This record gives sequence, structure tokens and C-alpha cells, in this order.
Amino acid sequence: MTRLALIFFIAFLPVLAAAQAHGGARGSIPDELLRPNRGESPHYPIDTVIGEIGPGDTSDGAYSYANLIMTGFMSMNAGHSGIALVNSSIRENFISLLEAIEPDSFRVGGGRTEPDGAVSYLIRFIGRDHGITGELFIRFIENQTDSAVSAGRWVFEEMILEEAKSREEENRDSLQRFDFSPYERFF
Repeated sequence: MTRLALIFFIAFLPVLAAAQAHGGARGSIPDELLRPNRGESPHYPIDTVIGEIGPGDTSDGAYSYANLIMTGFMSMNAGHSGIALVNSSIRENFISLLEAIEPDSFRVGGGRTEPDGAVSYLIRFIGRDHGITGELFIRFIENQTDSAVSAGRWVFEEMILEEAKSREEENRDSLQRFDFSPYERFF
């Protein structure tokens, strides 16, 4: 492990030196990294386990609903508006898995639209000593009446969670990944 750390340090030493030489109002971070240029898409942070954080190629409504679901599971309250409509046995199963790691926060990775129309997000619950990664699926359901199609709503479809891993194991796995593809399938 120390050899790997030394290699990373040597490889990034010129980058660090250049960043410190740049200076600026915000220290060593260039303005180009803090905000997008005109016509450029926003920059989102990257999670070392699930990849880019943010809506990805999905709508703001879908991303907002995914965050509401994650907030509901973090609350571990079955009556939370984000998870109240989830099947009770499924909801309780997920809550018991999360209670085991005592999550302090969560992250929702860049989403994508699946071929069947569902929207999926890579997700990560982060506890002090353990974390759980998985994939969340939601779907937009249009309300239809006899005369017209009115506005619809997002609904929880499925969530697939991996086994809990220690934070050390998560970090080790992310370093061993060579393709750094932010989107791994969980089924």
C-alpha cells in the first residue's frame, strides 16, 4: 500500500505545484473548476464508490424524488412521505438493513433512463464504519382520465442493495477498479 501511495504522490506532485503557483482569490482552486463556463454543463462532485453525484441524464423531478426516497430511508420512519407508499414488508426489510450500519449520510449518483422507461440511480448509504451501495429504480406514472392525460407522479419501483462493507473495504475496492466506470449494474 505504501508503494502505491508513493506512486500517487509522485504522479500528482506536478499538479499540486501548478495549482499552488496559480493561487487566486480562492486559494489553489482555479475558477474553471468551481463553476462552468458559458454553455458548459455543471460540474458535480465524484464519489469514489458510485461515481458522479447529481442528476446525470435524468430530469430534476426524478432526481428530486430519488433524494426524497433516500431521505425517507435515512429517517427510518415508515411514515416519511418519501417511503410511505413503498410496500411495508419491503420498506421494513430495507430499514433493518440500514439500521445495521447506522448511516449518517447518503449519496445519489448520476442517473440514467432504462430501456423500459424507468429511471435508475446508483446510491450509497454511508455510516461511520460501514457503507451500503445499490441501485434505486423509480418510474413516472401518468394520471389518465377518459378525456385527457393529466400530470403524473414519480413512484418507487425497486431498490437493490449490496451487502454492507466496511469503509476500508469500500476504499480498497474503489482503488482496484481499473475502468473507473461510475455505473456498475447490481443485478
